[in-house]
Amino acid sequence: MEFDQIKSSAALMYDEFIQNADRRTDTWFLMSSPLPQTIVIAAYIYFVTSLGPRMMQNRKAFDLKGVLIVYNFGVVALSLYMCYEVSHMASTCWLYYFSKFIEMLDTIFFVLRKKNSQVTFLHLFHHSIMPFTWWFGVRFSAGGMGTFHALLNCIVHVIMYSYYGLTALGPNYQKYLWWKKYLTTIQLIQFVMVTSHISQYFFTKHCAYQFPIFVYIIGSYGLIFLFLFLNFWYHAYTKGKRLPKVLQNQTWAHHSNGVMNGNASHEKDE
Repeated sequence: MEFDQIKSSAALMYDEFIQNADRRTDTWFLMSSPLPQTIVIAAYIYFVTSLGPRMMQNRKAFDLKGVLIVYNFGVVALSLYMCYEVSHMASTCWLYYFSKFIEMLDTIFFVLRKKNSQVTFLHLFHHSIMPFTWWFGVRFSAGGMGTFHALLNCIVHVIMYSYYGLTALGPNYQKYLWWKKYLTTIQLIQFVMVTSHISQYFFTKHCAYQFPIFVYIIGSYGLIFLFLFLNFWYHAYTKGKRLPKVLQNQTWAHHSNGVMNGNASHEKDE
């Protein structure tokens, strides 16, 4: 009897869950259920942490210079588009959500280039948790207060992927890469802004935001990534492990080893 009550309560919760969904998203790709994206994310994690490295173990690293140039500047173009396309907020939110799956290529490129040391916890955590939680944002609350961090993230990505694209172009553009160390600073500022913006909910009387749970999720994003990137900043720059190669006067061959698609120094997060 007790099991039947639990089952009945779970069914009621599920029905309420479905009723609150944004009906506009019913037929959109990956929006019918969180299960398909969960499978994709699980497959991604398995490939980049286990299957991929094993497949590449006895193979020569792929030369993906041309692919990386197109990919990085493609992400720049997509991010710019999302910054300006606000007339259809729900569809833009979905596009932002889907872009998180595109950005999984960051990690796949690392594996194919045998740069497995760049697949850090920070990198993998970001690329896994963002699409998973954004599914719920698009399904139930596409627009409004919860989208500020997405807009800010797109602006940051324009800057970051521009750097990665320039890096991929080769040694002739090395002189333009002196600002590398400021990328992490920009990311830190981003997380402070995200946390500060979403926290206004707690100081606004009678806020009618429909799904307060997203306030806590976004606030957690900001704080978690702020601490993770502060830790990265400490080890990368304070301890000098990843100072800009241009400033260190090292050779371009060393400079391009591991940063060709960016994440070597900035995890390509946020």
